Amino acid sequence: MIKDVKHIIFDLGGVLLNVDYDRTARAFIEGGITNFNELYSQRGQNDFFDAWETGRINTEEFIKGLQKHAPMTDEQVVNAWNAMLGDFPLRRLQILQQLRLHHDVLLLSNTNEIHEGTFNKILADTHGIPNIGVFFDKVYLSHRVGMRKPDKEIFERVLDEGGFKPEHTLFIDDSIQHIEGAQKLGIQTIFLDKGMTIEDNIFLPKQ
Repeated sequence: MIKDVKHIIFDLGGVLLNVDYDRTARAFIEGGITNFNELYSQRGQNDFFDAWETGRINTEEFIKGLQKHAPMTDEQVVNAWNAMLGDFPLRRLQILQQLRLHHDVLLLSNTNEIHEGTFNKILADTHGIPNIGVFFDKVYLSHRVGMRKPDKEIFERVLDEGGFKPEHTLFIDDSIQHIEGAQKLGIQTIFLDKGMTIEDNIFLPKQ
C-alpha cells in the first residue's frame, strides 16, 4: 500500500513518453542488423548499449558501433534509434504540474544524447515547451550522471542529493528490473505494467 509519499520519481519512456521498442527493432532489422533483439530490449541489453546510456561512448562511437553490423548511413541509424519515441499526452504533463504543488517531483531516466535531443524536440513541437526539465525539481539522465537503473548507486544518489527518506519516496517505472532495484533500498514503487498509464490507473481525477 502506497502511503506517506512526499517525493515522486518518474521514469520517462513508457511512463510519461509513449514508446514502442518494436519500431526501433524493426527499423534496425530492416537495415540489416538481424539480431538486434538479442542486443537490445526493454528487459535488457549488452555492454555496448550500457556504455551508450552511461555516457562512456559518444554519439559518433555509438553510430559507428552499429554500422559494424550493417551498412546503414548515419541518418538511418539515428532514425532507427529514434523510431521508438512517441508522444507526450497532455494529461500526463498536467499531472506533473499538479503533483509539484504538493510533492518533490523528479525524473530518472536511462537515456542517451540522441534521445534527449529528440524527446525535447517532440515536446517543443507538440506542446511548445522547450525541454522536459521544466516539469521537475531535478532531472537525472543516465548518460549525464554516468549511472543507470537498476543499479543501486543511481537511486542512492537521488535520495542523498534530495535528502529523501526512501519510505517517503515513490518510484514509478514500466521496467520490472528497475522497480526491483528501487525496492531493495526501501523505496515505495508502482510498476506500470503493459497497458497501464498514470492517467488511467494511478492519478485519477477526484470524483
